Amino acid sequence: MIALSFPHAPKPVTGLDMAFGGANTVRDFMVPMSQIPPEFHRSGGKWADLVSRWFFRGLPKGTEFIPRDGIDEDAALRHLRTIMVSFESKHEHKEACVAYLMSLWFSDVKVPVVSP
Repeated sequence: MIALSFPHAPKPVTGLDMAFGGANTVRDFMVPMSQIPPEFHRSGGKWADLVSRWFFRGLPKGTEFIPRDGIDEDAALRHLRTIMVSFESKHEHKEACVAYLMSLWFSDVKVPVVSP
């Protein structure tokens, strides 16, 4: 089996990375904005809308992430959360990056309908 490298596979993330950046900065976990396809830069797409919802309202319990072959779901989610909680980088870059990485790492995300 060929080992995938970032951005095709999530980077390992420690608890310190998630809380304080650790030895890495959040940019070590991000794809440069210039390398993110334009459809991830704005709302209206499946992944961009999902990231916006996740960031501003959270995702309900029972949300099911369906990882692509060779992707460790927990590692991918830790990587994405590290980007989302960081104070580094512009918000627009973080949202576009998380949407793009989600599209690479997950074939789908099933969000349950929750009634108020």
